[in-house]
Amino acid sequence: MQAIVLVGGQGTRLRPLTETVPKPALTLVDRPFLAYLIEWLASHGVTEVVLACGFLPDVLAAALAGEEERAGVAIRYVVEPERRGTAGAIRHAADELGEDLEDRFLALNGDVLTDLDLSALLEAHGAAAAPATIALHPVEDSSAYGLVSTGPGGEVLEFAEKTGVAAPGEVNAGMYALERSVLDLIPPGEEVSIEREVFPRLVGEGLRATPLDGYWMDIGTPERYLQASWDVLEGRVATRVEPTAPGAFVDPSAEIATGAALGPRTVVGAGCRIGEGAEVSESVLLQGCTLGEGARVAGSILAAGAEVPAGAIVEGIVAGQGENVAA
Repeated sequence: MQAIVLVGGQGTRLRPLTETVPKPALTLVDRPFLAYLIEWLASHGVTEVVLACGFLPDVLAAALAGEEERAGVAIRYVVEPERRGTAGAIRHAADELGEDLEDRFLALNGDVLTDLDLSALLEAHGAAAAPATIALHPVEDSSAYGLVSTGPGGEVLEFAEKTGVAAPGEVNAGMYALERSVLDLIPPGEEVSIEREVFPRLVGEGLRATPLDGYWMDIGTPERYLQASWDVLEGRVATRVEPTAPGAFVDPSAEIATGAALGPRTVVGAGCRIGEGAEVSESVLLQGCTLGEGARVAGSILAAGAEVPAGAIVEGIVAGQGENVAA
C-alpha cells in the first residue's frame, strides 16, 4: 500500500519555529513530527510513503535520515515546482510515480498527529467499491474544519468547508482512500483543492465517508503543538515515545544543573544547558537551548539554540532559532 503525504506548506502559524525548518521536520518531543505519521502508516500496512514536498525539502529529508530503516517503509520525495493545492499536489506526485502508482492508494495531510484506525478506512473503502472515501473525526468545535454530512450508508451528502460556526460535528480528518480514476478529475499542472473542487464533484457519484475512532490533532499552532507534546508524554495518543519521567522528556545529552527545577510537562532537547536555580514548566526547549542561572521559563516554546539569560523570566512566548530572550 502506498500513501501520498502532503507536506508542502510553510507552517506560517507556527512561526518563528518554522522560518528555517518545515513544520513536518519540527521536533515533537524526541523525533521529527513527520516520523510519527510515517510510523503510524507503517503500522497499518503502508510500505511506501511518497512525500509531496514544497518548502525546504532538503531540510525535511535530512531530518528524516534513517527513518526508512526505523519505520520499515520506503520513502520517496517529490518536490512541487510551485504551489498546486491539495489535489494538484496529489496529481503531481502521482504523475511523478507514473506506472509505479498503485490503482488504490492513500492520500493524507501531513500536519496531523493521530492514531486513528486507518485500516478501518481501507476496509470501508473496499467494501463500498467507492472512488474515494474520506475519514471523519468528531470534534466539539468544527468552525475551523470541513464538516461532512453523510447518509445511512456512508454516502457523502454535503460539505460545509470551515463555516466559522463553533458547533459539534464530524469533520474531514484529511486522510483519504482513493482509486486511481479520481486523478482524471484533477487537471495536471494546476492549483486544485481536493476538498473544494474534487470531492464536491463526486457527491452522488459514489463518494463515501467513514468515522474513525482515536486521537487526532492538527499541530499547526503553538497552542496545539504544546498540547500535542503533552498528549504524547501523557499517553493520550499511541506512539513509540518513552518519557523519561511522568509527563516529561529530557534528552540524555542535556546538561541540567543539580539545583535546576523541571516542572510538569517539560521537554528538554538534545544539547540543552540549564543553569543552577533555573526553572522550566509547561515548556518545550528544542535542541541546544541555554538557560542561565535563576532563569524561569513557563508555557513557552524555544526553538533550537535559543538563550534565556540569567535571572530572566519568560512566559507564554515562542522564541525563534538562536534568539536571545531577555526578561
